[in-house]
Amino acid sequence: MEILKFTFGPFSENTYVLADIASKECIIVDPGMYDSDERNYFKQSLKSRELTPTLLVNTHAHIDHVMGNSFVHDEYGLVPQIHKLGELVMARAESTAQLYGLNYDLSPKGETTLEEGEDVTFNGHRLEVFFTPGHSPDHIVLYNRKEDYIIGGDVLFKGSIGRVDLPGSVPEDLEKSILTKLYVLPEKTKVHPGHGPKTTIGEEKTSNPFVSEHSSSLS
Repeated sequence: MEILKFTFGPFSENTYVLADIASKECIIVDPGMYDSDERNYFKQSLKSRELTPTLLVNTHAHIDHVMGNSFVHDEYGLVPQIHKLGELVMARAESTAQLYGLNYDLSPKGETTLEEGEDVTFNGHRLEVFFTPGHSPDHIVLYNRKEDYIIGGDVLFKGSIGRVDLPGSVPEDLEKSILTKLYVLPEKTKVHPGHGPKTTIGEEKTSNPFVSEHSSSLS
């Protein structure tokens, strides 16, 4: 599987496309494209690779991660798959947009919810769903065990972690999610986060100043 990363919007959010090279089908994760230029660039990038999106997944429903849901629905006919608590979080997206003076097209409602223990599958690829609340109460990450990477949303960043000063954030839950769901993975596991560059589990376990392998430091 090929992983394409696009950094979009006023929040510099990472949108991912997971593409099956053989079939040219792909999954879109956390579409954050904001304006017409970004949306056209995304559309042309997929077209040039002859990719056909078949699934839309949100790791969580904060506005920067769902800003492009409406575009993806209109362009490709997809509705989001998201944790069952995602609709409650997404309901605040419009007021958040107003707070920041941003335009926001309402996301369509999803038809399928994603819970821990379930898988996202397509064309023989398997993405395990881990429930990782703390930054947001609805947060999930996707783990490809075979290829050893996670699409991590806003849980763990290179040298940092997701914000815990937002409505619905719980610092203790975020720390628990990192320690019990991510730091138990192989150290070479690649982390593709919702913001910033990729990292590995091993690097963050030893050097992350917020949550190290042996610390309990969130406050």
